[in-house]
Amino acid sequence: MKMITKAVLLTSALALAACSNKSDFEGDDFVDLNANGANSGLDAGAGTGFEGTGGANDPTSVAFFQQSVGDRVVFEVDQSTLTEQGRLILDGQTRWLTTNSDYTAIIEGHADEQGTREYNVALGERRANAVRDYLVGKGVPTSRLRVVSYGKERPIEICSDEGCYAKNRRAVTVLAAGLSG
Repeated sequence: MKMITKAVLLTSALALAACSNKSDFEGDDFVDLNANGANSGLDAGAGTGFEGTGGANDPTSVAFFQQSVGDRVVFEVDQSTLTEQGRLILDGQTRWLTTNSDYTAIIEGHADEQGTREYNVALGERRANAVRDYLVGKGVPTSRLRVVSYGKERPIEICSDEGCYAKNRRAVTVLAAGLSG
């Protein structure tokens, strides 16, 4: 019994030690975002050589993109057609991506909890593709954009009313550094 206890304690200590060192991530070319689209605490772009890590007031920063330009567009029920508001946000994203050509983007398609998993993955993909097609149509190179669908698997809010559903019907543009190389 003592040997098992020691093994469990040693494994736990090693696991905690491996997870607690933030400096292991410094210098990687990615921006770690949590499910709400907010920076999870890692320094966005830290050590990448990119300008624009100065925060929400720096027009070349990821924080500025998220807060001032807008990183998401929402859709109507069961739709993948862009709204007028969505097109305005994407026009801003086009300008930002054109100016900040060191970044690429992953466009995440999402759906609300209504419907089957398979249907919502397909709907999320249509939404992400609608965003990508719009950005490409405005001049953003296809090579800088990737699409992924999460369907209903990554909700912003969980509840069974229209207020939650509306927030979950979205496409989110997640910035990354250096993926096109």
